[in-house]
Amino acid sequence: MLNFKRAVKIFRLKDLRKRVLTVAVILVAFRVLANIPIPGANSEALQSFFSSNQLLGFLNIFSGGALSNLSIAMLGLGPYITGVIIMQLLTMIFPRLKSLYYEEGEKGRSKFNSYSRYLTVPLAAMQGYGFMRILASQGILPNLTLVSTLTNVLVIVAGSMILVWFGELITEQKMGNGVSLLIFAGIVSGFPTGARNAALAYTTSLLPVYLAFATVALVVIVGIILVNEGERKVPVSYARRVRGNKMYGGVSSYLPFRVGQAGVIPIIFAISLLLFPQFFGQIISGFSPGIGATINNLTTGLLNNQVVYGLLYFFLVFIFTYFYIGITFDPQEISKNLQRSGGFIPGIRPGEPTATFLKAIVSKITFFGGLFLGFIAVLPTITQSFTGTQALTIGGTSVLIVVAVVLETSKQIDAEITVREYEGV
Repeated sequence: MLNFKRAVKIFRLKDLRKRVLTVAVILVAFRVLANIPIPGANSEALQSFFSSNQLLGFLNIFSGGALSNLSIAMLGLGPYITGVIIMQLLTMIFPRLKSLYYEEGEKGRSKFNSYSRYLTVPLAAMQGYGFMRILASQGILPNLTLVSTLTNVLVIVAGSMILVWFGELITEQKMGNGVSLLIFAGIVSGFPTGARNAALAYTTSLLPVYLAFATVALVVIVGIILVNEGERKVPVSYARRVRGNKMYGGVSSYLPFRVGQAGVIPIIFAISLLLFPQFFGQIISGFSPGIGATINNLTTGLLNNQVVYGLLYFFLVFIFTYFYIGITFDPQEISKNLQRSGGFIPGIRPGEPTATFLKAIVSKITFFGGLFLGFIAVLPTITQSFTGTQALTIGGTSVLIVVAVVLETSKQIDAEITVREYEGV
């Protein structure tokens, strides 16, 4: 973590100060977009609908409150994140995409990201239309005509693409990941409102509850930091090689495997799957109102049961943790790369035995990582059931994102400062 003295150096160095101010201006512009609403919304019905729907509340986190405001950036970076996930899934099907992402370096990654941006446009259009239909069915957008629907969808798509552009601009400043920082800014912007609601709901009789809540929140934050930073180091040795008059290799290193390697991606997978029946029902209702209404009623009844919802949510997050690690971690490729570079794991033969060994290690780590993510996902439901008030709800996913972004950004800024210190020497 950055200490105070190193943080002051950011503003003393001209180029870093310029980057920080640029990022700050972009984040302010994001918050402005998140508070410009589309016309014709019923604000009272909107607040009531979001307070009774936990799934939309989760998506509201990723939009930085823009969804609950029905702003022009209401989808946030959700379509782009979904597009990236779909593209990563397609690498399992198309060898060309896998080669582009894993083997062709920075140029290949850049082209892969371009495909993700192209995919964001139709995804944002479909999600925007689905939201329009859901909100119209709840009376939040009355008198929604075909022209107004298409206009709002175009505005929503434009808002999502502007946020994607903002994220790329932030990433170019090398002050952290742009997408992560935008999500972080949206989450942090809701903290004052949460603190105000908790203060308004406070009574003397609730003091033990508030103290217990603060203790649990602190334990959760510490746990997230430990899991996020925790890793299993697999030792690697390199054989000595003589080329001419020089000797190469003969050193030891390690392969780091993080416990929280999947991040919040499994949670996004799970929530997307839980929301899909509602979107599907709204699309079907345009052709067959009866079937669409049946699908919506079944989905709503299932998810309103807190026990069923919590167990299903936990199970999906746990399963998708294994699924995501399975598509992003290739032990065979790592084993081949080690063998090509003359590296080996002590006590393990190169080739297939190394791949099997790495797969077993990652499987064990993923088990604990999946359990932890599942617990984080259902934490708001657990805390709400114990405290009996929505004002005291620990948003485990929000805390996970905030902690991860702070750690990642501080490390990147610290690295930039260290480089300049060496340049000065």
